[in-house]
Amino acid sequence: MERVTETKTRSPELQHAAGAIEDLRQDLFRDAFAYRPMGPMRMDGPLTRRLPAALAARVAWAPHAAVLGAALITFLAGFTTAGNGGVLLAGLLPAVCVAMTLIRPVGAFWMSMALVPVGVIVGGGDEPWEPSTFISHLVVLFVVAARTRPRTAAWMWVLTLLLGLVVEGALTGGAGGPNTAGVAVASAFALLVVSLVQVRREAQREVTVQRTVTAVERDRRTLLEERTTIARELHDVVAHHMSVVAIQAEAAPYRVENPPPELEQAFVTIRENAVAALTELRRVLGVVRADDYEAPDAPQPTLADLDRLLANVGEAGLVTEKAVTGAVRELPQGVELSAYRIIQEALSNSLRHAPGATARVEIGYVLGGLGLRVVNGPPTGPVKPSPGAGHGITGMRERVAMLNGEMTAEATAEGGYEVTAFIPAQRAESGAPVGPSAAFGEQA
Repeated sequence: MERVTETKTRSPELQHAAGAIEDLRQDLFRDAFAYRPMGPMRMDGPLTRRLPAALAARVAWAPHAAVLGAALITFLAGFTTAGNGGVLLAGLLPAVCVAMTLIRPVGAFWMSMALVPVGVIVGGGDEPWEPSTFISHLVVLFVVAARTRPRTAAWMWVLTLLLGLVVEGALTGGAGGPNTAGVAVASAFALLVVSLVQVRREAQREVTVQRTVTAVERDRRTLLEERTTIARELHDVVAHHMSVVAIQAEAAPYRVENPPPELEQAFVTIRENAVAALTELRRVLGVVRADDYEAPDAPQPTLADLDRLLANVGEAGLVTEKAVTGAVRELPQGVELSAYRIIQEALSNSLRHAPGATARVEIGYVLGGLGLRVVNGPPTGPVKPSPGAGHGITGMRERVAMLNGEMTAEATAEGGYEVTAFIPAQRAESGAPVGPSAAFGEQA
């Protein structure tokens, strides 16, 4: 019990020291010689993404070629220094360490560290860092740091410095001369560059992930807000009709002279069911109203108010024209309202994203429902298009999906934008599928 209490009450300094030792074990000792092959280079950079596919496939392996080239340089440096007699220890083994970073990076670091005292003892050198050993260890540090974390780079630099000081002090009789100092400065600079690049890449990766998450959350929030708006409008529409049913059922017996009791009871039942349905509707759908939401005083707009909408956007600078095909008929209020909102949002998008363009609104009354098409040309004039995140498109899709319809929204070949939707209003009598193309023919 005393040991557990002591562990829990350790000072923050001891906890940080224990954490640092655990990090060292995790980075450089645990599974040090595990097989970790280096993959091809990512080709999503500002320059590499522009390369042709055939060339990009070869450039992706450029880091591997660079490491093997460094291994060859290390071997030549050792051969030049030691000649044929010492080429194994001074040239071949350091070159193997460099090449080993491609498959076992941490193991290559420990092998390069081991070559320093072995080279002094066996080779009889006066300094721990011969030219080939110096090149080999610097390349190993650089590659391993690039393949691991900045924390690992710091540990490797500390261990390299300690090794150089110990070898110079114990084996060569020195006291940490310029040889180790040069290695420490060169390796510190190389590891600093690698660490800064890694930190920058990690920051960019986190920013990209955060932007993606933010965009998804924004779309989800917009979708929920649009659903809330639709639920409010649906509540208003259905509540109005249910109220009319209840009032008419209550007044109907007074319009008939001497109605039979069965008829009076039927109207009473109709009124009671209408009132009960209205109460349940308000209880379920009324919860979507915010505390500060105010119900509109005017009736909800329909396609009969479309001319007024076109006049408003015309005053704002968007020249529009309307075309109606098919036999105009009264549609369910939910269909009329959704069609009006879709056209309204599409024209608003044209105003924001295509200033100076013209728009065309097409409404097709077909057997199975209502077809809508809003298309605008490319932006013209000195006004720059306003940036947007496409939330209006999300709302339109939600409205169409609520009514089991279909919708497409895409750019046109002329540089404009087109929104096409089909909203079923009743079951089609024919077996042919009905959709946006059926409502407006095969227009592009």
